[in-house]
Amino acid sequence: MVRCGLLVSSSVLDAGEALVTGWRPAAVWGMSPFGGSPIAPVWEKVDARVFLRAADATPVQAALRVAFALPKVAAVAVGTDDTGHLRELVGATAYEINADVVREYRHLLRQAA
Repeated sequence: MVRCGLLVSSSVLDAGEALVTGWRPAAVWGMSPFGGSPIAPVWEKVDARVFLRAADATPVQAALRVAFALPKVAAVAVGTDDTGHLRELVGATAYEINADVVREYRHLLRQAA
């Protein structure tokens, strides 16, 4: 299990990918896609929908869906007691990530490091 999502630094993304490359597990899971909370102030300023091919996702759905690509993971662990929130997150799996935008984001993260 590795940290995943838009709030993960370039160095942590690279370290997680290096671990996976060396270890070659059957599956890689991600965790903490919202950096602790999907209602943190950062999510009011960042619109993760720019990382998706379709714009009709909610911002929370987009942030979760993008977490599957930063770094690439097969599953993402989330925790909540809110069944409505879980239903919203399940809907995130229907959206397609724009790989070009994710690549550009990774490039920008590396430049900023």
